[in-house]
Amino acid sequence: MVQATPFLLMLFLALGAPVLSSLQCILTGRWVNDLGSNMTITNVNAKSVFTGIYYTSATMKKTEESPLQGFQHLPNLLSQPTFGFTIHWSFSDSITVFTGQCFVDDNGKEVLKTMWLLRPHADKLKNNRNNDSTGCMAHS
Repeated sequence: MVQATPFLLMLFLALGAPVLSSLQCILTGRWVNDLGSNMTITNVNAKSVFTGIYYTSATMKKTEESPLQGFQHLPNLLSQPTFGFTIHWSFSDSITVFTGQCFVDDNGKEVLKTMWLLRPHADKLKNNRNNDSTGCMAHS
């Protein structure tokens, strides 16, 4: 049985390693949601910081690029990481924050599942009431 252990370990590494690496979800790249909005996230640096550009289709105004900046949780590079980012809309006085997780579905497709909070500017405290919007979204 002792001689079989190294063989089984090598077999697991040979057969199991591709399965483990296929579960890795990489945040960088281009993502599109079901409404047609898209974003491109650039490289995540060693401090887990990333930047990118977001194009929204959720407004009647001309679509413009808006910068985003965020953080990815990197405790284990083989996991499906959590992340958060903020978008400073270039065409309005609003800010949107997203928080979510990067998943790999049963077909091997990467999907970002997020919740968001949109905060428009309020000119006075009394106008602050019911000013925020929230929702859930998926990008793939």
